[in-house]
Amino acid sequence: MSPLENAHNLKGREYWRSLDQVADTPEFREFLHREFPQGASELGDSITRRNFLTLMGASLALAGLAGCRKPVEKIVPYVVPPEELVPGIPQHYATSFSLGTNVYGALVESHDGRPTKIDGNEKHPATPEGKSNSLLQAAILNMYDPDRSTNVLEDGGNRRWAEFVVWWQDQFNKFRNNGGEGLAVLSEAFASPTLSRLRQQFLTDFPNARWIAYEPVSDENRDTGLRTATGRDVRPLYHLDRAKRIVALDCDVLLTESESVAATYGYAAGRRMMSPSDDMNRLYAVEGTYSLTGTKAEHRLRVSTRHIPAFTIALARTLQERGIALPVESLPSVTQSFDAEWLDAVADDLIEHRGDSVVLAGRHQPQAVHALVYAINRALDNVGKTVELHEYVDTLTSNRSALKTLVADMQSGSIETLVMIGGNPVFNTPATLDFAKALERVRDSVHLSTHVDETSNASTWHLPRTHTLEAWGDVRATDGTRGIIQPLISPMFNGHSDVELAGILTTGRDQRGYDLVRDTWKEILPAFNFEKDWKTVLHDGVHTDSAGTPVESPDIDRAQVAGAFNGLSLNGQPSSGTPDVRFISSPAVYDGRYANNGWMQELPDSVTKIAWDNPALIAPATARELGVGNGDMVELSIGGRSLELPVWIQPGLAHNEVTVMLGYGRTSTGRVGDGVGFNTYQLQSADSPDLLRGVQIRRTGSTYTLANTQDHGSMEGRPIVREATLDEFRAHPTFAREMVEHPPLKSLWQEHSYEDGNQWGMSIDLNTCTGCNACTVACQSENNIPIVGKEQVVEGREMHWIRIDRYYSGPEDDPEVVHQPVTCQHCENAPCEQVCPVAATLHSEDGLNTMVYNRCIGTRYCSNNCPYKVRRFNFFNYTKDTPPVEQLAMNPDVTIRFRGVMEKCTYCTQRISRARITAKNEEREIR
Repeated sequence: MSPLENAHNLKGREYWRSLDQVADTPEFREFLHREFPQGASELGDSITRRNFLTLMGASLALAGLAGCRKPVEKIVPYVVPPEELVPGIPQHYATSFSLGTNVYGALVESHDGRPTKIDGNEKHPATPEGKSNSLLQAAILNMYDPDRSTNVLEDGGNRRWAEFVVWWQDQFNKFRNNGGEGLAVLSEAFASPTLSRLRQQFLTDFPNARWIAYEPVSDENRDTGLRTATGRDVRPLYHLDRAKRIVALDCDVLLTESESVAATYGYAAGRRMMSPSDDMNRLYAVEGTYSLTGTKAEHRLRVSTRHIPAFTIALARTLQERGIALPVESLPSVTQSFDAEWLDAVADDLIEHRGDSVVLAGRHQPQAVHALVYAINRALDNVGKTVELHEYVDTLTSNRSALKTLVADMQSGSIETLVMIGGNPVFNTPATLDFAKALERVRDSVHLSTHVDETSNASTWHLPRTHTLEAWGDVRATDGTRGIIQPLISPMFNGHSDVELAGILTTGRDQRGYDLVRDTWKEILPAFNFEKDWKTVLHDGVHTDSAGTPVESPDIDRAQVAGAFNGLSLNGQPSSGTPDVRFISSPAVYDGRYANNGWMQELPDSVTKIAWDNPALIAPATARELGVGNGDMVELSIGGRSLELPVWIQPGLAHNEVTVMLGYGRTSTGRVGDGVGFNTYQLQSADSPDLLRGVQIRRTGSTYTLANTQDHGSMEGRPIVREATLDEFRAHPTFAREMVEHPPLKSLWQEHSYEDGNQWGMSIDLNTCTGCNACTVACQSENNIPIVGKEQVVEGREMHWIRIDRYYSGPEDDPEVVHQPVTCQHCENAPCEQVCPVAATLHSEDGLNTMVYNRCIGTRYCSNNCPYKVRRFNFFNYTKDTPPVEQLAMNPDVTIRFRGVMEKCTYCTQRISRARITAKNEEREIR
């Protein structure tokens, strides 16, 4: 039997999961042919490194009484329940979330006053039709994290909030006298009318003070590039649903860039085909790291990250040669050569689709690339169609230059008091700044954060911060749409919000966030109808029709765009001994703020399929030159800074380039995230935070175990992946069905007639699925699926009910990728149903392949008979000692399973039941 998956499309394409499979290593064959993973049949020692039986352990007293509430400020426990509350029937509230200036609308499900599930708000432009991503889905777990801070601390000693207020009032009076000399505020970036109003008032009252923002993951390069090109502070909004041709230059627009949810929605809209005659969009990707966007590209060009600026110039010149009047003066010469045929094809396709194409540049590319990309889009008549520009309103963006100046002033001793609203600069600022050392020179420092983290430990005052679901606030979307942040539960850990701290800093008075936000909105909503409009905003979560008007296509400063490339090294090649190192945000832990979130830590990366770590990703050719394999430890060093981390060989990466993810290696975040992965900020430079050149690399001789899930659940040669080109699909619309090699099967069950009632089914449009993993986290949230930890994942015991397999095809140095989501299939001819000795798995009248958990005795015959290997056996009782705080996050509609039970996807049976009950109460058929 070939070591490659025996799965072929019309062209006979072969698919492979991993380099171990291609090499047909003994380890892969052993894993492939073993019925259960090594040690899976034995009840070995329970989880060693992470004690997940107490994952979010805290006493119920910490949580307090969760109050069911109307959308007003006062939140009270109900001894006598509110009349609108029906026990067991969830309520939904609209609110908003933000990561820096990136805003999401949210619709939160609440059971008896407990928020349990987050989805997108269909009324919000950033979450069209209620779409979301894994970060938004997992945010609910952050709120129930027992490692969150519970006390105000001064120099490590417990204090009360009122004591901090008194202390600040003394500082407030002192700084009022000198105009704020020696006072500075460092916050996270924000897009908020209330925070913007308070900041402006703060700077007016303290003219000698400063208030800046810093985010380790930001769009600063993009914003600076657009300012260079247009002379205005604008940000783009891409309408991929209008784009027939998309060119992504080192831009992971479908996962890690801003507005990724709306972008994915638009991309999918352009891929959805209702008939063979429909057309669909085409995606080109140029990148050095294999991104999720790159996996979906019809045409991907592997180019070193350092050469993306040169490629952008080459693309611009190719367009000029074809008669496109590019509004740019002479561009610098480029010696780097690119695939001329590929360039010509892209240019011709863009020109053919003028006005309905778009060129995108990633946030890690320098400002010159963003300036030139805007010029290209303008020359192609895309601006105002597939690209809109919107002015920044009520927004404070990240500013690395201002941060460097602030740190220099801290080191000189000219900053007496530093207030940090959120963020974690001791951990997530570039190592060359040495923020921790500079903070030691500041007399008084205040840090508002959800955890006593690395920065809090180094600060004079630590203040507990509320979770978004516990706070009042507001936001501004990219298009200017205003949104509201309203709490669903009273603060569980005695926290205070960004708005409340900003109010104290500005006025010296302790005010409720609710009052501060209402004061802002009294200036926004008409006075004569304020209460009615305010309630409408709270109900909808957004202020309808508050979006700004897109900026008319601004003229381009031709000389500035060309001049932006001055000083930018466009040529040269990295070597195996001194590769380039690029830093990217983690889809799992973002910049580190999700490090204590077990759902995200255990979520396999969409491309590498690695969980619980951030290894150094290198290309197969680079690994061969260095003589390293998966798990070998290497040392990266430059400028006196060094970092050891393990290698993972990733097909499709640029040669002599190392990709590392930010956000891991935390030391003070909690029991889940502490000590997980490696702190790559220690290698980062403030002068070049996105790409380091000339890094020394050497093998240390030691090894490290990585948890990779892609070889789990092999298809044993079954043709699970079935794909064809658009032309092949039009010629053979039933190609996928024709690939089935077995004869027609006769159903074991009576054929269902839809005249007798509905039958449930769920389909996944594989043409639009991007493999983003949002469904995996949503399923984990809704179905109370436990976290098992790295050691158990290594043993093949991960519990996800939905997995997304990633398959390669083609050469290992530059393969194509296809994603295959695998749920429990609910087969009409389910082979598991005949072998269960206690009828724990059976067919329901809804057409579901259901699981009766209290019947299951753990024989695992069903898993043995499952062709898709989608069932998960619960080897340990992860829920035995589930503490009260974790129980608050549980969905009460779903059973909590115990040890020795086979878990499986149920296609959300509780939602089917809810729809049936609702239809019955309304005396109608199920819609």
